[in-house]
Amino acid sequence: MAISHYIKDIGRGKDGARALSRAQAADLMGQVLDQQISDLELGAFCIAMRIKGETPEEMAGFLDATHARLNKVHTGQVPTVVLPSYNGARKLPVLTPLLALLLAREGVAVVVHGAATEDKRVSSQSVFAHLGVNATEHMGPAAAGQVQFIATGVLNAGLDRLLAVRRVVGLRNPGHSMVKLMNPCDGAALVVSSYTHPEYLLSMSATFALIGQHALLLRGTEGEAVADARRTPAMDVFKDGQTLRVQAPQEGSLVQVPELPATDAATTAVYIEHVLQGLLPVPQAIALQVQHILNEVKP
Repeated sequence: MAISHYIKDIGRGKDGARALSRAQAADLMGQVLDQQISDLELGAFCIAMRIKGETPEEMAGFLDATHARLNKVHTGQVPTVVLPSYNGARKLPVLTPLLALLLAREGVAVVVHGAATEDKRVSSQSVFAHLGVNATEHMGPAAAGQVQFIATGVLNAGLDRLLAVRRVVGLRNPGHSMVKLMNPCDGAALVVSSYTHPEYLLSMSATFALIGQHALLLRGTEGEAVADARRTPAMDVFKDGQTLRVQAPQEGSLVQVPELPATDAATTAVYIEHVLQGLLPVPQAIALQVQHILNEVKP
């Protein structure tokens, strides 16, 4: 099998490219994830899609193929929250682990999945390691009150290969959007996702609505799924194809900015421990995000 006939459609430039149907997109991504294509084909696919951009129907097809191939976390009846963590942080401390542990403290099962895609950023995986939560090679079922960090390669080796293309060509590809939209669980779960630029708000919203995923979407910290501790962002909930804004964005000038630690993993981990121990306050934006998430998974 090959994907050259798809590349002919999507690789004709920004104005000449033709969008794939959902079924075609699923077939293409299935071959990518099954690692049936060469490195040259994979690179051509990534560059072509980078120039063209993905439609919601294409992304839905990519997700169809992905969900059919993931090694999934068993949830049963346990309220479960999924936190994709791929961006890491450069200018601010990465507080995704704080969000995860605050949710676990409320009795929620938290599934974090991720991979370091940029060497110059501090990953949440490194912060988790300082907190005693290490990436698992053999994922277990979702457990109430526990955080599980799963490396992308454990979920699907082909998806990990797709993400790794960025290290070679220096550009994001559809895989980086897919991992923020997918549900790696075999049952119901709330996917908490984030976007970096306004155009991704539109495309991710359309995809969540199309696939009917239960999700909370916000403009997170440097692309991470945690609210910016300095200013509360807008937060939207998607459920059964419907969209509801549950949090309005904080407007106006900031009167007070919370004290945040240095960005290195060890210092960030100490800060998170102090917050969990009550020695430091939970940043208001993150406290609000926790409450909105709990409203969805523990009504």
